[in-house]
Amino acid sequence: MTQMPNRNPDRIMGPYGEQITMSDLPPTNTKRWVIRRKALVVAAVRGGLLSLEEACRRYALSVEEFLSWQQAIDRHGLPGLRTTRIQLYRDSDQEHGDDRNSDPLPSTSPLTA
Repeated sequence: MTQMPNRNPDRIMGPYGEQITMSDLPPTNTKRWVIRRKALVVAAVRGGLLSLEEACRRYALSVEEFLSWQQAIDRHGLPGLRTTRIQLYRDSDQEHGDDRNSDPLPSTSPLTA
């Protein structure tokens, strides 16, 4: 008998290699989004601890804002989440002819899946 993957694990690998659970996530009333908090939320969604919809609802985020955090990590690592670095990275992408900024949303929306 094959075992189904756990879609809602109790704990996942965090952005710094540590095990995290729901209790490690930022408070729902978070207003100041530092790198660590953004990275925890992205890790929670990627690891299946929260769905994208749950994360957006829980933290009053737009899908676009969450996806921009995810994209910043993919392109520049955790330092990409620094708000003071966003313009520098955008300028760098444009200088190198990087057109990934033209369509930040995936071709299939995770909300319709």
